[in-house]
Amino acid sequence: MCGRYALATTPEGVEQEFSMIRIEWFPPRHNIAPTQPILVIRGEKGERRPVLMRWGLIPSWAKDIASLPLFFNARSETAATKPAFRGAFRHHRCLIPATGFYEWRKEPDGKRTPFYVRPKTDGVFAFAGLFDEWADANGNMLDSATILTTAANEDLAAIHDRMPVIVERKDYDRWLGLGPEGGEALERVLVPPEAGRLDVFPIDTRVNQVRNDDPSIQAPIGPAVTRADPEPRNSAVSDRQLKLF
Repeated sequence: MCGRYALATTPEGVEQEFSMIRIEWFPPRHNIAPTQPILVIRGEKGERRPVLMRWGLIPSWAKDIASLPLFFNARSETAATKPAFRGAFRHHRCLIPATGFYEWRKEPDGKRTPFYVRPKTDGVFAFAGLFDEWADANGNMLDSATILTTAANEDLAAIHDRMPVIVERKDYDRWLGLGPEGGEALERVLVPPEAGRLDVFPIDTRVNQVRNDDPSIQAPIGPAVTRADPEPRNSAVSDRQLKLF
């Protein structure tokens, strides 16, 4: 799963990674949480277009959004068939730029240790996302998005059994619907990255508070996790717990 992430870069960094121009200025963000506005890249008229959306997808058919779960993640294995996501999976796929994400491991004493996860290349990358367009009774529009997850790769398996889908650069246009696609082609995008491509290290619990949004929350407080780490993985941090941070 992915309940917090970072986009600690400049607009120029995003422009360079996604071959776009004229992105509006935005500040580096180190602790992005559900319900906040996030930068999303969608395919429109044959081009990649950056837009702001709410993190937490609201299906276009929803009547009472107050009763909906907070759809900040969707399982990639079932998104094409689940009612909340299948329309978006078919027509509204997007990329969500990031520079890293956070995960929590539940320890034997019940405490939760936060970890920061980032590519070894230490640059901007993209999560696979879905978005939808919802309108209230007065016609006011709200665009929202969710991050797809997949099984954790060996770099992260000692921490959690799920992780966000990271889209390879060569697949950006395919995922956005700007290039060759289809069931098989899209399934190849929704796989964990190869082992050895991620750095995973423990950080301070200051990350638990959304108001702490500065580079210091990403500082390692211990050695990086290795694929040989004997500690068991655990996925006990629930959506409800994440809402309490």
